[in-house]
Amino acid sequence: MSSESTLNNTNETSESRQNPFMQPYGTPHDTVPFDKIRFEDFEPAFIEGIRRDDEAIAKIVDNPEPPTFDNTIAWTDKTKGEHYYDLLDRVSNTFSCLMSAETNPRMEALAQKLSPILTKHANDVTLNPKLFARVKSVYENHRELTPEEKTLLEKEYDSFVRSGALLDENGKDKLRKLTEEASMLSLQFSQNLLKENKAYTLHITDKAQLDGLPDTAIDMAAQTAKEKKLAGWVFTLDYPSYSPFMTYSTQRDLRKQLYMARNTECTHDNDSNNLEICKKIVNLRREIAQLLGFDTFADYVLKHRMASNTRTVYKLLYDLIDAYKPTAIEEVKAIEEEAREIEGDNFKLEPWDFSFYSHKLQMERYNLDAEMLRPYFQLDNVIKGVFGLANRLYGITFKENKDIPVYNPDVKAYEVFDKDGSYLAVFYADFYPREGKQGGAWMTEFQGQWITREGKNVRPHVSVVTNFTKPTDSKPALLTLGEVETFLHEFGHSLHGMFANTRFESLSGTNVWWDFVEMPSQFLENYAVEPEFLHTFAFHYKTGEPIPDELIERITKSRNFNVAYACLRQVSFGLLDMAYYTMAHPFTDDIVPFEKHAWKDAMIIEQLPNTCMTVQFSHIMAGGYAAGYYSYKWAEVLDADAFSVFKKEGIFNQQTAQRFRDCILSRGGTEHPMTLYKRFRGQEPTIEALLERNGIKK
Repeated sequence: MSSESTLNNTNETSESRQNPFMQPYGTPHDTVPFDKIRFEDFEPAFIEGIRRDDEAIAKIVDNPEPPTFDNTIAWTDKTKGEHYYDLLDRVSNTFSCLMSAETNPRMEALAQKLSPILTKHANDVTLNPKLFARVKSVYENHRELTPEEKTLLEKEYDSFVRSGALLDENGKDKLRKLTEEASMLSLQFSQNLLKENKAYTLHITDKAQLDGLPDTAIDMAAQTAKEKKLAGWVFTLDYPSYSPFMTYSTQRDLRKQLYMARNTECTHDNDSNNLEICKKIVNLRREIAQLLGFDTFADYVLKHRMASNTRTVYKLLYDLIDAYKPTAIEEVKAIEEEAREIEGDNFKLEPWDFSFYSHKLQMERYNLDAEMLRPYFQLDNVIKGVFGLANRLYGITFKENKDIPVYNPDVKAYEVFDKDGSYLAVFYADFYPREGKQGGAWMTEFQGQWITREGKNVRPHVSVVTNFTKPTDSKPALLTLGEVETFLHEFGHSLHGMFANTRFESLSGTNVWWDFVEMPSQFLENYAVEPEFLHTFAFHYKTGEPIPDELIERITKSRNFNVAYACLRQVSFGLLDMAYYTMAHPFTDDIVPFEKHAWKDAMIIEQLPNTCMTVQFSHIMAGGYAAGYYSYKWAEVLDADAFSVFKKEGIFNQQTAQRFRDCILSRGGTEHPMTLYKRFRGQEPTIEALLERNGIKK
């Protein structure tokens, strides 16, 4: 399968062409014309976009009319005319999406060049005293507002304050420097991690060293070797390659080699080392928070979170430790006993052994593993199943449109239609790992949703990007149950985006408080083990036979296998995150020992002294989860509570689904998330549904 980018492959001459970003796209639904865009188009579009932004802001500031919500606040959001587009948004959205999914050295160099320019522009807006004066005037004296308008006003005013509008000139200058440096370091962190990840390969030429590996993993490794023009088999640190090797390989020395490669990324004495970068990022964020009047960066962040404060976050994390740790200890003990039973009483379980012997125990207890399920999870069928779930719940349909340009041949583009047949959104799907693509999975947008002043509802263009098991010469793409859950997770985010129906773009779709954003995605994961759902798409890729009921029963019974250990793993990441961002004093410790101490209360297995998570923890160093990684567990409480309603009223109940759509998915961040949740649920959530789902509470 070709993974060659479709960017820059235009036949237009330099003399005849115009920059595609600066003219009407002329594509279906005004989608990004990837087939016309060249690398050279990005920088001038960014510069012109900044100029136009400055021009638009000047019109607001110079307006002789008294400041009002309509001529000041609404104008700062996406309420432009029907045929007007925001050039800076247009190029920024495209560039940032490609930096994650389709980057290359030239793009990375341009990102380094643009980062301080864009940060300066953002600071120029939020630190503009005349603009803030108008915003402040409206904040203090305005007409009666709708709940959505009130939310936008509060968000706009607070964004100025949190960006330094109340600082004196010295403070503003200092803030500019701190934010520009932090932005550059986060970008460098990501580039270093991608470079380290792609640089490592485990090249095997002796077939005996493949012992224990399933055919799927061997075929994929052969395909990777072929792509790299090497003989034999190549394994990488990408999850679809790494995970099966750690689970099935009998070659303990190679498991150790792969484990250490992955868990020491960005710690080596080379240009990709992230240790000092992480320390600088943590200190810069603390300085920014303290400059703005907060004790710590966590205090700054949590002011606009459902959790509200660090005390609430720590209570959640330690409540989970208290509830799950006894079970987690028993889970690890059972795996250690399994290993000693196989290897002898003197065997010491190491981190690179955990997946291997955990799998042995799972097979012994449930006769079930990921490879047994793969034949029933052909990606094409999974796509139909996930789309079918959306149709069954909400009545929406998906139709591939090959006239919509894509940035890589692997990518598929779909038109999405609502239950009344009207156009709802564009959905892009990009499933396979490749060079220039970050690891992991995410949902993003090329275009958000908003309603113009003329009343046109501009519909979103959303994208789901994953790193699933690739097809090979002999097999189609066959997923694990975990990959099916990942698809459902990211698709849940995409539904949040596609159903957006708000007036203002900055409040639409997934523009919600960070500890609420994971709820719709984690909610959809619940369907992965529901027999009624599995029966709609899980057919053997060769025979067409449906997945056997007894296999589904084993899936259900094994659902909570190692669930407590997995919970504590997430809690440990939350503790690490909070340890960095609750510091009120300069961080001078060595990262590695600091990390080991920070999460020790959630750790069950002995830690190795030279491994390090922090330097590859993109969520809290380069993503939006700094002082917010607890959000996954917070949202898990919400998603379990919400799904309990569907379990009671019917998992495919369309009235319940419509209520979920109307109260939560379509409302974005227009009101406080607890207000939205209670409107759907009728009450605040409790932890009970999660404990029952995980088998912690019978």
